[in-house]
Amino acid sequence: MLKIGSLKLSSPFILAPMAGVSDLPFRMLNRKFGCELAFIEMLNVRSLSYKSKRTSFMLSTEAGDRPLGMQILGKEPRFILRGLEVLKKYKFDILDFNAACPARKVVARQEGAALLREPKRLKELLKVVVKNSSVPVTVKIRSGWDENSVNAREAALYAEEAGISALFIHGRTRAQGYSGKVDYEAIRSVKKALKIPVIASGDIFSAVLAKQMFEETGCDGVAIARGALGNPWIFKEISAFLKNGRVIQRPELNEVVKVMVGHLNACVDYHGTRIGVVVFRKFFAWYTKGFRVVRVFREKACHAKTKEEMLRVIEEFGAAHR
Repeated sequence: MLKIGSLKLSSPFILAPMAGVSDLPFRMLNRKFGCELAFIEMLNVRSLSYKSKRTSFMLSTEAGDRPLGMQILGKEPRFILRGLEVLKKYKFDILDFNAACPARKVVARQEGAALLREPKRLKELLKVVVKNSSVPVTVKIRSGWDENSVNAREAALYAEEAGISALFIHGRTRAQGYSGKVDYEAIRSVKKALKIPVIASGDIFSAVLAKQMFEETGCDGVAIARGALGNPWIFKEISAFLKNGRVIQRPELNEVVKVMVGHLNACVDYHGTRIGVVVFRKFFAWYTKGFRVVRVFREKACHAKTKEEMLRVIEEFGAAHR
């Protein structure tokens, strides 16, 4: 069991928030395959404060979408407070503060991973969040800003002093982005320093890599992001491997096609036909990764404009690989 403040989880495998990905259909799909805690994509507190239509839509949920995490991004206490006030009318179970996003436009505003250069300031911001949140508060950090400033341990200790209930850490610096090797040692040093749970992330693409993360860092849980793209089966895979060492093979083609169709239908129901089909295009590419001769089908998927057209591409893909 993983305990984050008052939240008790039976599974230590968490679906991380991903911009442009973590909508309601995606979360519900992964829950069907063993995901327990899932996050809505990162929310900018300024957008929350202004109650933009897009942000309100991103906050859409349903009864089965629990336990649910929210992740906020910001640097100004007044907007953080406004954002938290807006979130009061929504039901969720955990609130994460992002100090890890490496996107250029984010760090240019001195938000996200840029806060790792000012760990004391991060501590003060976290105090504001903790004081004004009715649910457990966590923070996500990276190993540091660059190879010359790997300060995850320092930032994590300041965060713990601020009163957070758990810490998420991606084992790369902001300069690395999502490339290069994951720094297991940086994660391990954070785990050794903190009394609260530490959830690690970075290259959790398989059960073997998840086990490696647990063994090399001593972390309490793992956050899965890119490893779940086109692969909701990863939650079952990791669970089975850690319990009995059994490696679950990739699902058969018919299962993949069935899940693709269900995901497409959910996207269209949620977003509407035009946007739903566009949203699903990138998922088509992820689902078909690893299959032979997929370029022609991906090109067709990129030009599909209706649900019927996309269903036809999925059917053709399935027929060509049987």
